[in-house]
Amino acid sequence: MNVASRPVTPGKTRTCPHCKAAILESLSICPGCMHHLRFDQEAAKRQVAATSALRVEGVIRHPSLQEAWEYFVVIAIRNDRGEEVARQVVNVGALSGAEKRTFTLSVEVLPPQGPAAGAPARPANGSTTPKR
Repeated sequence: MNVASRPVTPGKTRTCPHCKAAILESLSICPGCMHHLRFDQEAAKRQVAATSALRVEGVIRHPSLQEAWEYFVVIAIRNDRGEEVARQVVNVGALSGAEKRTFTLSVEVLPPQGPAAGAPARPANGSTTPKR
């Protein structure tokens, strides 16, 4: 098995060496800066197969005769119990004149990784030992 295609734990993260963003360890291209991180055909195919589970886009247009508006962009993520698991200020800025900003939020999901060659497949029930 080559090092590039070693199995990784779903959800495990690492830091992009280019933009320093926290990204999934399984990615071969950083979704933030779009730099290639490694040359792994299987990881690249999996990343290309990602689908958009959510995409929201909106435009804010500043009225030309008003004073400048300040803005801040916050992303919050909640689990199935409604508990906030992450919150981050993504950007801040100001709009003046007839300026506009377009904001896009997208959530991409990846297909599951196939089992590595020679590795035993996990049972569907999630346990590590087979059912008797």
